[in-house]
Amino acid sequence: MDIGAGIVLYAIIWFMTLYVVLPIRLTTQGDVNDVTPGTPAGAPHSVNMRRKMLITTIAAAVVWAIAASIIISGIIPVETFDIMGG
Repeated sequence: MDIGAGIVLYAIIWFMTLYVVLPIRLTTQGDVNDVTPGTPAGAPHSVNMRRKMLITTIAAAVVWAIAASIIISGIIPVETFDIMGG
């Protein structure tokens, strides 16, 4: 795996992890009974994106390290995923 593939793999894992982390401990405006006019009650009250991005970065780094070590060691070769036969 070259450096470009490693960066792309990390970016994909980071965004997938972000989608998992975003709804964790989410407080909606309906939960707090402080609905801003013009917004749905399910809209977030406080998101705390800085903390969620930090958690995402750390979790994605761990998952990426595991995935990269499996690919680099050859336990699961990249050719296994070649579905087009190229």
